[in-house]
Amino acid sequence: GKRKGLSTSVMYDSDESEGSDILVRKVSAKRRCIMDDDEGSEEQQPGETCPAENASTSRKQKVLAKLKELVRQSAARRSCSSANCEDSNSETAIEEEPLLQLPLTPIEDIETDSIKDFVVEEDDDDDIDNTEHIKISDNFSCITSSLYLSRCDHYVHFKRIVKAFLINAIDNTFLSSLYDGTRQKKYAQDMLLSLHYLDDRFIQPRLENLLCRSRWKDRYKERVDCYPDARISLKNTKNMSCQACEMKRCCKFNVLLSGRLYNSKTLEVDDFMSDDKQVLKVGVVCANRTRVYHNLKHFKYKLYMDCSSIAELDGVEDEPVKDTVERLFSHLEESGWIQKRYNDLEDYMEDADSFQEEK
Repeated sequence: GKRKGLSTSVMYDSDESEGSDILVRKVSAKRRCIMDDDEGSEEQQPGETCPAENASTSRKQKVLAKLKELVRQSAARRSCSSANCEDSNSETAIEEEPLLQLPLTPIEDIETDSIKDFVVEEDDDDDIDNTEHIKISDNFSCITSSLYLSRCDHYVHFKRIVKAFLINAIDNTFLSSLYDGTRQKKYAQDMLLSLHYLDDRFIQPRLENLLCRSRWKDRYKERVDCYPDARISLKNTKNMSCQACEMKRCCKFNVLLSGRLYNSKTLEVDDFMSDDKQVLKVGVVCANRTRVYHNLKHFKYKLYMDCSSIAELDGVEDEPVKDTVERLFSHLEESGWIQKRYNDLEDYMEDADSFQEEK
């Protein structure tokens, strides 16, 4: 009974050690053989044989000494954290295997398995880490670029747009040459970037949000898009189909649309049917949505028209375009006009955002 307990203890210690699969097989097999020899043949199972059945007592003692040494090595291996320590212990165990008379695994196979188990996995992990590092770096670059655009800051973008509009008010080919790629100088590219920023980051996303939550018919939206001037007034209440969403409503607002059609990029005006007007009867929700949508949709055009009026009223002749623009721009900035128009844009964006929150 004591020997059986000893055998279990040895196997338990070996089983807890790191990388000790070979040691477990050696200890369990040999201990079984020693127990069978020591306790007599009546405890052996029929047909069961022991490799050390005819070994001498001194031989058994040597094997027991080796087992104790292996147990000691297993305990030492538990506290060893380096890969070199594990390799040396494994090699020691392999060298001692012939004493236990168990089938040997070729060292070349063991080393190959070790390489497959550790080196390849590390390579895969390295590849994954490198890929993730590249992705993180790319994402960081995109985030940094976006932060540069957004924190450039917004007011810097707006001032560039005002200056571009002042140039175009004097030279009406400037904006078209920006969009067709003719102008490649840095100041022109910065202005083009700011124009895209105004359209793609400030205005268009909010217009899409206003539309996707409405029941406006396409015909009404096209009218609001085409006419740069809108006047909304309270009139007599009528129970009828709203001319914006075509839902049965209590309609008490008139929407008067007028003005000339223009190009949304170059802001060139089309004089076709310049005096055309549209009057539409709508409900209260569609009237409010029309006001918020129209203010944002045509803000850029209104800003350009104001810049054109300022350039026309300047009255200075025979001056280089650059000098005229710098002088007008400095005057507008010092007087607070640019800041005021930027505040108007922020108010329009806030109206669009709060309108969505309210709905």
